[in-house]
Amino acid sequence: MDEFRLIISDLVMSFMWVCSGALIKILVYHVLGWGFQAKGEALKVSLYVVVMFFFAWFGKVSRGGSYNPLSVLSQAISGRFSDFVFTLFGRIPAQVIGSIIGVRLIIATFPEVGKGPRLNVDIHHGALVEGLLTLSIVMISQFLRNGHSGFFMKTWISSLSKLSLHIIGSDLTGGCMNPASVFGWAFARGDHITKEHWFVYWLAPVEATLLGVWIFSLLSKPQKQKRQEKQPDKTIKAD
Repeated sequence: MDEFRLIISDLVMSFMWVCSGALIKILVYHVLGWGFQAKGEALKVSLYVVVMFFFAWFGKVSRGGSYNPLSVLSQAISGRFSDFVFTLFGRIPAQVIGSIIGVRLIIATFPEVGKGPRLNVDIHHGALVEGLLTLSIVMISQFLRNGHSGFFMKTWISSLSKLSLHIIGSDLTGGCMNPASVFGWAFARGDHITKEHWFVYWLAPVEATLLGVWIFSLLSKPQKQKRQEKQPDKTIKAD
């Protein structure tokens, strides 16, 4: 039952994620006509932060729901093998399907929304950019997940980090850091089976996620050892 709930949550959240991003752009660029103006950019950033807080709350309410394959993959890597298999063959496909449905609906309803993120550099440059952006956000997410900050502070730091990294890579690869979302747009364009798409938006981010989790595990080992060393000292004093 918990597995089914997670799959449905991932599908719904992925659907809502691609729709929310497109609707924000339509509001700023087409409805208000504030595109490429300071007030338009300020409104867009503010709405993105609000949306990220909503999805963080939604993930908490759904007890683990997510719209990003990299987020669930980073958690599954350090968990049980059964969780890894479930993530690989259950949750990630649900996120991809949700993104495809969301993009199809948005394009059918608002044709002026455009065709989504595109690769504007060569494949090697693009893979490096998406890899570095993903590595950065995975490391930040790992530290926040294992930190002692509250929900608001964790979401605030995560939101600003994602927005900053997105802006850095927006002119090069779209700064996506979300393979499912990119796949939804690529599927609508018909270029979802190209090597550029798979190398830049899947292989590079997945490798960066694995590297990020591995680096964090190495950095956190000394802290765990210190805690384990302190525990025997406390028991001796108690005796």
